Amino acid sequence: QVQVVESGGGWAQAGGSLRLSCASSGRSFRINVMGWYRQSPGKQREMVAVIDSGGATNYADSVKGRFTVSRDNAKNTMNLQMNNLEPEDTATYYCNMKIVTYIDYRYLEVWGQGTLVTVSS
Repeated sequence: QVQVVESGGGWAQAGGSLRLSCASSGRSFRINVMGWYRQSPGKQREMVAVIDSGGATNYADSVKGRFTVSRDNAKNTMNLQMNNLEPEDTATYYCNMKIVTYIDYRYLEVWGQGTLVTVSS
């Protein structure tokens, strides 16, 4: 089964930067849409940034101008460059991939386990 793993989370001061990465296992699939979502305790998971197979992106208003999402189609990986971090960015960040398998053309949505980002005030 396809799996994704996030990395790069940790602690940062307000105004600092972190770079998150999402790596997928296997290569027998195509990733249609990749995205980053985040969730704080007691709150619903929200979209942070998404990027489709053509490179088109969409960002939450709260992170526009500060975060940049990118993908490497050859490696099936995705990154999130987080600049000018704010305490409100504190959350667990999850990688999401909407894929189609080459073998049986099944459409799947895969979530990572998340990586924690903590931003001090």
